[in-house]
Amino acid sequence: MKYYLIAGEASGDLHGSNLIKALKQQDAEASFRYWGGDLMQQVGGELVKHYRELAFMGFIEVIFNLRTIFNNISFCKKDIEKFNPDVIIFIDYPGFNMRILKWAKQRGFKTHYYISPQIWAWKEGRIKYIKRDVDTMYIILPFEKDFYEKKHNFPVHFVGHPLIDAISNHIQVDPKTFCSENGLDDRPIIALLPGSRKQEISKMLHVMLTVVEDFNNYQFVIAGAPGQDASFYAPFIKKQNVHLLLDKTYDLLSLCNAALVTSGTATLETALFKVPQVVCYKGSRGSYEIAKRIIKLKYISLVNLILDREVVTELIQTEFNPKRLKKELIYILDDYHRAVLFLDYYDLELKLGGKGASEKTAKLIIEAIK
Repeated sequence: MKYYLIAGEASGDLHGSNLIKALKQQDAEASFRYWGGDLMQQVGGELVKHYRELAFMGFIEVIFNLRTIFNNISFCKKDIEKFNPDVIIFIDYPGFNMRILKWAKQRGFKTHYYISPQIWAWKEGRIKYIKRDVDTMYIILPFEKDFYEKKHNFPVHFVGHPLIDAISNHIQVDPKTFCSENGLDDRPIIALLPGSRKQEISKMLHVMLTVVEDFNNYQFVIAGAPGQDASFYAPFIKKQNVHLLLDKTYDLLSLCNAALVTSGTATLETALFKVPQVVCYKGSRGSYEIAKRIIKLKYISLVNLILDREVVTELIQTEFNPKRLKKELIYILDDYHRAVLFLDYYDLELKLGGKGASEKTAKLIIEAIK
């Protein structure tokens, strides 16, 4: 069968690649065409557009790039018609995917949504379009099931979180060998995960790096985002005691003592590796002021949202400053606080369900379109 997938971010690329692997195992005749990234491309099929060409962060930034966005939407529709897939699989990325979704349903394509848009955070009114246009929804966060089924009477499949599989499949590296090969010494590591988009990375690293000189007993390592070149990070690693690693985020998280993490999927990845973290976020002033008025959530990190309590500290906008960041980093490096956090992380993993999210989703998709 023919599968068309649309992922617009690094996390979607990861989950899309694992879903393609699972579909291949269960459908020997499967062919794929997709919007995604390097990870999806590595497992086969044809990459139409890389998510690097699609990533615009914040309300204001989207407005300035409307022409590009609309051109991409038009191109995507034509490309789908030409490929004529048996099913279109939408992976999160709602701003783009919801527009394609309506069109696809009207054209008679089968529409499956893997990893729900976060309409429980904002734009809850989109539920009427999801109920109208989505044939089947696969959710990965446990609280989403009640949101869809009890609140909105829309049946969904909770398949568990695919990050559990991705992380459990990670091969542990030897610390000494890893440090030697990457120019690191034997001091404990503090990881910096500043996001995936250029403007986001620049904004976050500007503040994250202010604490480096206060923690000389540690070495700081930036986790380079997929799709970003080393040359982009060059201005940030001129600072003494700061290193850069590209495409080695999971290796880094498996070895580090603490992490400063930009809000997003990376907060959950860091938690599943049992790494104490401070969650950080800072957008443009205009985008933040808009978001503050329309997003009705107690927390911004997936860790706190899933456990429904503040487990990891969130530093947002003006709170994300050198003084607070230093204070919170000292806090998570304390042995007692680390031990308490580890217990919370185990609770988190239990709530996320077991392994096999990609395999479950692939099986359900194939059964539905047959």
